[in-house]
Amino acid sequence: MMSFKRILAAGLAVALAGALPAAQPAAAQQTASLPEAIRAAGFLRVGIEATYPPMAYKDPETNERRGVNVDLVTAIGRDLGIEIRWEEMSFEQIINSIATGRIDFSGTSMTDLPARREKMSFVDYITTGGQLFTTRALAASIREATDFCGKSVSTPRFTNYFPSAQAWSEKACAGKAPMQVVGSNGATASRTDLRQERTQGAILGAEFVAHLARTEPENWVAVGKPITDNLSGLAFPKESVALRDAIAASLQRLVDNGTYGAILRRHGIEAQAIRTVSVDAGQP
Repeated sequence: MMSFKRILAAGLAVALAGALPAAQPAAAQQTASLPEAIRAAGFLRVGIEATYPPMAYKDPETNERRGVNVDLVTAIGRDLGIEIRWEEMSFEQIINSIATGRIDFSGTSMTDLPARREKMSFVDYITTGGQLFTTRALAASIREATDFCGKSVSTPRFTNYFPSAQAWSEKACAGKAPMQVVGSNGATASRTDLRQERTQGAILGAEFVAHLARTEPENWVAVGKPITDNLSGLAFPKESVALRDAIAASLQRLVDNGTYGAILRRHGIEAQAIRTVSVDAGQP
């Protein structure tokens, strides 16, 4: 499978051809790029699931919203001269809220998949993949991904990691006992399954596992490379082309002026950065 970094370098910029200005326009011009209804309202309604560090989570000491997506969307609001109004909800509610118009777009990282593009459109801004990990106590006997063959692994059942893990097991564990994929109710539940030894491993997004390894190195260990290779994006209603393209152009300006890179470095996931923002460029 060709890596997305190579694909992006080879020409995904075509998705935004003509949408990005040669030079950063004045703030008034940036605001003018937004749909008239948004300008008239004076704000953007952005859905967020604040339970997925380092992308979006609550600071345990202050209960304030933190994370990569929080910082990026806030920076987009400043760039476009528009107020951001957050709507906190579960991951499942975000998809429904996009469909019903409750929110203008999702500020939560969502893997850009063909099935999701049937109802939504994505501004892709980060590489991602399903990352296997285990506890520090089990790391001595689980050193590579195929060591999970014959073992049980927990991953959220409503994400693409669940079917992807099953597909990976069929190939990687051929001739061996398959990896048993256990569907959980979310990232916290998967870590609980692993912590309480109901499973020997778990699969979450590479960005989440990088955060765990950085903040709790005594507890968690990533095993091997991600078993999938894809892009994550901000999700929009399919009909919101003008808004989507205005956000994409804003994000590209943040990439070009260094704001994007600084945010990813602050949260420890600079390895997942892209150079060119793309639209609907994910793969199965």
